[in-house]
Amino acid sequence: MNKFILRNIKAFEMIGVLMRIFSFTLVSWLGPQSPFLFVWIFNTADAFLLSWCAILKKDHAYTLLNVFWILVGFIGILRAIGYI
Repeated sequence: MNKFILRNIKAFEMIGVLMRIFSFTLVSWLGPQSPFLFVWIFNTADAFLLSWCAILKKDHAYTLLNVFWILVGFIGILRAIGYI
């Protein structure tokens, strides 16, 4: 799987970036009416994808940034479902 991602890494990174742009745009446009659980799940998925790409590229700064977003995403998901 890693070889496939490395061969197509630019496409996977672009998908991750577009996912992040979409999720933040949705929140910006809809404000409090945003489907927050969907946004958090979608944002966490793009952070996972971008983290994977950064790890394969051995880019420590972007790995840290996106792993941080995964953690923030899990907290956001838990808050959106009312667990915390």
